[in-house]
Amino acid sequence: MRVLVTGGAGYIGSILSRKLLEKGYDVTVLDLMLFSDIGVRDLVGEKRVNIVKADVRDYDSSILGGHDAIVDLAAISQPDPQRAIDEKLFYEINYFSSVRTANLATKHGVERYIFASTCSVYGFKNTIVNEGSPPNPLELYAKTKYMAEESILSIKGITKTILRLATVYGLSPKMRFDLVANAMTLTLFKEERIMVGRPGEQKRPVVHVVDVANAIIRVLETSRDVVNGEIFNVGSNDQNYRVIDLAYEIFKALNKEPRIEFYGEPDTRSYIVDFTKISRVLGFSCRYRVADGAREVYKALEEGIISDAPWTKVIGWWKKLQDEGVVKPIGVKL
Repeated sequence: MRVLVTGGAGYIGSILSRKLLEKGYDVTVLDLMLFSDIGVRDLVGEKRVNIVKADVRDYDSSILGGHDAIVDLAAISQPDPQRAIDEKLFYEINYFSSVRTANLATKHGVERYIFASTCSVYGFKNTIVNEGSPPNPLELYAKTKYMAEESILSIKGITKTILRLATVYGLSPKMRFDLVANAMTLTLFKEERIMVGRPGEQKRPVVHVVDVANAIIRVLETSRDVVNGEIFNVGSNDQNYRVIDLAYEIFKALNKEPRIEFYGEPDTRSYIVDFTKISRVLGFSCRYRVADGAREVYKALEEGIISDAPWTKVIGWWKKLQDEGVVKPIGVKL
């Protein structure tokens, strides 16, 4: 099977690309490398890897020819509460480019399309939510992801699957430190404390980046009639946390004395997610827990394998690129 991964040099993509290669797939990485090529640098020259540097908004669609599946990970993958980024970029990258790719895939005979969405589409819920719960996206990241979901599911002629990911954590060649568990581990390493966003009572499901990659592969390897038109939450029921409890889990994993400081305006997002469907339908279960992710990230920081380089924080890096004129809206019709 030949699989094309948009955003394949990113936090999840660099893990997924390696997992696909281990499974014997041929992989095309499509990525503009705005966050550096560190995620796939060691894959250059690999016989079964094709790395294409291109913008997901306007790449040459002939790239899609000969592929059996597309995994669409490319996105501005973080909320932007301060509105630092031009809203048009969110619409063009998170919505337009994904719908464009899914439509082009049908014209090039691609059989499967997997879209990486987010549990943030649930927004704020007092009750446990599942795939049948009404979405309530509260900010532009989640809104554009949900818009893309709706349009993609209406496309005919291709097997399409939506994966709503819990907040991801864990070690990756292309690291991110703006994700809650990773950010907590970083501040504990640097400052011997954990910063908790107010009020701390907000609830969030989390999932290890390797488990996300394994879930994607499970969809690829499941009969098309089982996954076509389906939405799956990706995570595990035992990894729904109050944010403050997540901090204590990390202190415990690293055998550190708890020191917590609160920061910021109150987070309006809070949701507990039911992950029963992916287990029941696909037989998928998570192998990793928060303690695993905290330990591996902390050790990599200690050994100097990773650092909090500027590009490890999505919104800040996008703003820098925007301010420097490296990225800007291309004026697509939405």
